[in-house]
Amino acid sequence: MKSDIQIAQEAPMKPIRDIAYDLGIKDEEIELYGDYKAKISFTAWQRLKEEQDGNLILVTAISPTPAGEGKSTITVGLGQALKKLGKKSMVALREPSLGPSFGVKGGAAGGGYSQTVPMEDINLHFTGDIHAITTAHNLLAAAIDNHVHHGNDLNLDVRRVSWRRVVDLNDRALRNTLVSLGGRTNGFPREDGFDITVASEIMAILCLAVDIKDLKERLSKIIIGYTKDREPITVADLKMQGSLAVLLKEAIKPNLVQTYENVPAFVHGGPFANIAHGCNSVMATQMGVKLSDYLVTEAGFGADLGAEKFFNIKCRFSGLKPKASVVVATVRALKMHGGVSKDDLKEENLEALEKGVENLEKHLENVSKFGVPAVVAVNRFPTDTEKELDLLIKKCQEKGYRVALSEVFTKGGEGGEELAKEVIDIVENEVSNFRTLYDTDKSIPEKIETIAKEIYGASGVEFTPQAKRNIRGLEKRGLDRVPVCMAKTQFSFSDDPKLMGRPKDFNITIKEIKISAGAGFAVAKSGNIMTMPGLPKEPAAERIDIDDNGQITGLF
Repeated sequence: MKSDIQIAQEAPMKPIRDIAYDLGIKDEEIELYGDYKAKISFTAWQRLKEEQDGNLILVTAISPTPAGEGKSTITVGLGQALKKLGKKSMVALREPSLGPSFGVKGGAAGGGYSQTVPMEDINLHFTGDIHAITTAHNLLAAAIDNHVHHGNDLNLDVRRVSWRRVVDLNDRALRNTLVSLGGRTNGFPREDGFDITVASEIMAILCLAVDIKDLKERLSKIIIGYTKDREPITVADLKMQGSLAVLLKEAIKPNLVQTYENVPAFVHGGPFANIAHGCNSVMATQMGVKLSDYLVTEAGFGADLGAEKFFNIKCRFSGLKPKASVVVATVRALKMHGGVSKDDLKEENLEALEKGVENLEKHLENVSKFGVPAVVAVNRFPTDTEKELDLLIKKCQEKGYRVALSEVFTKGGEGGEELAKEVIDIVENEVSNFRTLYDTDKSIPEKIETIAKEIYGASGVEFTPQAKRNIRGLEKRGLDRVPVCMAKTQFSFSDDPKLMGRPKDFNITIKEIKISAGAGFAVAKSGNIMTMPGLPKEPAAERIDIDDNGQITGLF
């Protein structure tokens, strides 16, 4: 089979203006970025916001493994299959970061014959949104050190500056740095560091804001550090929210592209699914459900992280109500959850597969806790045997789960029609009683314990002395009545990435809790969460190239 980039370069793309017209977007509402990319203006939302919502479908997955699950590919393929069945469909994905694109994971914009195009543009600079976020974030960092240099009127304690710098690349050498060296004219020396741009609170804010006014209000609430009396200092104190918003005025507009089969696609925003909520922008999702009968979107990692945050954070803030959920599973990944090493996945192993199904069952239970009906999408891989596929489907049927085999990677929309029919049947014949899992008026420990016990299956939660101090500080400042964003490994329900499958009798340890006051949630850190990834020994960057005619190779 051809590579993803070869398939993308041969895609029968339509001019993006035609894609927009088919959606009902007016000419004056389209801002073109060449022939195949566009941003949709604020005037479109003003016109559309009173229109009736279509059906919102969330694609989530089992706990991710190095074997791959294909959540984005299923999202795109399902959108294409719904179109083939006569539905007006759209998809909404996150924007790829340059870090994974040149690292090990790839751009995560789908694959095979179920991907968004133009693939090279989407995986590289696209429309410049992430660069705008990088610039806004680092402008604020510069303003902080400039304020200290010119007298520090706000009495900022330079030991308690919480605003680091960012870059949209994997660069482990920048995780911890020293700044302002070289004498008095360069500022006051202090420890600093870099995160990857998608971990910036500004990225989370951009993806939750509903308009420019909301964006500015959220930016103004960002806490950049604390005084020597441990009182928070905000962006509003530095009078920087206006400048930050100016840098983001284009980035906040949703990006319109298309899939391989010309289904309209919003690709907009990309917050880290560990440190933030891991979903595409509220603006793109809200606009998408107004423009289509079926909007298929995804959330980062497994249902314990991505779906939980999609429901408890994104839907809570936006008022979105999903009608159905798709839980992606693969034979390969479930065998890993059953104890098989990555090197042995090609060998048939029904026993390991059956044990690994426990992981799938827990994710389905979690989705049901939010009142959303679900269907299992079995994403077929070439190494899957008929016995393995039959066993997985049989196990789902025995448990009473809806299940459908998906071959959208190799067959595009045609390979997802069975799944699409299940989704349509859910929407037309079942009722989604969507609800959030907890009330934000509960205490921080209560909210964390609810997530840990209900979603992860933990026996209990342990809070370090640091976490307890953080909770007292949030309570003192009235910042504790917000949703909780759990920062935890994606590879396990526990905080130990080695505990795969469905672990039991474990506790979750909360090391630290920080407030993302602009985004509107508290981040509870468990385990070791890396906000600046490093490149692998053989990064994808070594295989990416461009020929004399400008043709790119090696992207995936």
